[in-house]
Amino acid sequence: MDPTYGYTIDTLLAVQPPVAPADFAEYWGARYARARAIDPTPVLRPSAQPAPPGTRLYDVEFSTTDGLRLGGWLTLPAEGRIERGLVVSHGYGGRLEPEHVAPVEHAAVLYACARGMGARSLIDDIPSIAERHVLHGIADRDTYVHGGCAADVWCSVSALTELVPAVAGRVAYVGGSFGGGIGALALPWEDRISAACLSIPSFGHHPLRVTMPCTGSGESVRRRVEAHPETMDVLRYFDAATAATMITIPTHVAPALADPAVPPPGQFAIANGLAGEREVFVRATGHMDHPDAPDEAEALRASQRDFLART
Repeated sequence: MDPTYGYTIDTLLAVQPPVAPADFAEYWGARYARARAIDPTPVLRPSAQPAPPGTRLYDVEFSTTDGLRLGGWLTLPAEGRIERGLVVSHGYGGRLEPEHVAPVEHAAVLYACARGMGARSLIDDIPSIAERHVLHGIADRDTYVHGGCAADVWCSVSALTELVPAVAGRVAYVGGSFGGGIGALALPWEDRISAACLSIPSFGHHPLRVTMPCTGSGESVRRRVEAHPETMDVLRYFDAATAATMITIPTHVAPALADPAVPPPGQFAIANGLAGEREVFVRATGHMDHPDAPDEAEALRASQRDFLART
């Protein structure tokens, strides 16, 4: 498999997002309104896991749409003031622990697991394996799991601002891969998030994605569309590149030139489509090793930290 899919930086920068369905904003606005009406009733308790350096670590759980309870972790500075809040998502597969180094200092950071994902939000009737999770409820736009995952972002913001009221108005979102794509779907409607970082974001430009075999969850979707072409009618409402055209907050985006799991044209469609101020960090690769990967990862973290310090 050619992880560039034959694209160069010039052709990637020319990829444009698909046109939104006529009722795209109305549909997502209604979903957001329902999520904002949820009382998150967050519960916080000291965690038995080791805290990342310089922080206090808590286990957290809170309510989201569809009567579900999600879990995750909250870190607070061990000393000093709290200057902002962060909602940090994860890749497809969930997370088993909070990150060892927060994207910024002096922050209250909520690491929530999306519905059906490990280790804190496993749900009996939602598959936890990426290749099956990505198909859950896909026959209908009102049951597709990605809509629920976007609602989980909104309810994460509700939980964070209830637990730490001081961060209201200074909440940022950070997500990569699955978290980058779901973040793009959630951000246009969420006025409590003031900035975002999306790295190797997934779920961009489904009309292209379903023509490109890959090693990620998109392969399950591609095969589903081959067997059931009408699935594209649902996917039009869950295209992260389409949603990006409605994101107006400052956004740091890091698409990759080569990626066997998330085809680069979809990533760049999200980056190219952003409607607001954007900062682009072009990665050499995503979801694959290369000799300079550790240095690139550190450079990306530094770029995100600098961006968040300015926004």
